[in-house]
Amino acid sequence: MSHTGRNSETTPGASVTLAEKEVPRACRTILLVEDEGFVRQGTREILLSAGYRVLEAGNAAEAMRAFRRHREDVQLLLTDVVMPGRNGRDLAHDLRAISPKLRTIFISGYPENVATRNGPQPGGWFYLAKPFSGESLMQKVRQVLEEDVTPGPEQIVKRAADSG
Repeated sequence: MSHTGRNSETTPGASVTLAEKEVPRACRTILLVEDEGFVRQGTREILLSAGYRVLEAGNAAEAMRAFRRHREDVQLLLTDVVMPGRNGRDLAHDLRAISPKLRTIFISGYPENVATRNGPQPGGWFYLAKPFSGESLMQKVRQVLEEDVTPGPEQIVKRAADSG
């Protein structure tokens, strides 16, 4: 796990300058799962430069181990879809069974893949096409972490009780 406190800089190879006002209010942790080392390294650097904590995994098995150790800290799963062994959709499903509020961004170079071909996705699941720029990655991460995801049964019951 890595963390940096850098507030304002340009990440080498990225097309975005991250200003101090864009740094998350609270340090958030992202579980990054990508089997291509170069893609994982570049993505990690962009996330670190924006002030996020990053847990890295090269496959679903490594990701499960990291998540079990740090599940209370992880707010976002950022995973490739097509990987050797288990795919990203299956990984996301398993992690959501452990932590139902976990949000997920699937990244893939395939326009039609196992994450999106079965129709609408559950609340908290999003998609970012590869290749992506540093700017589009940060925009998607901020959107997903700040967005009010479709309420689960516990919020619906609470809202009904509050309105009655």
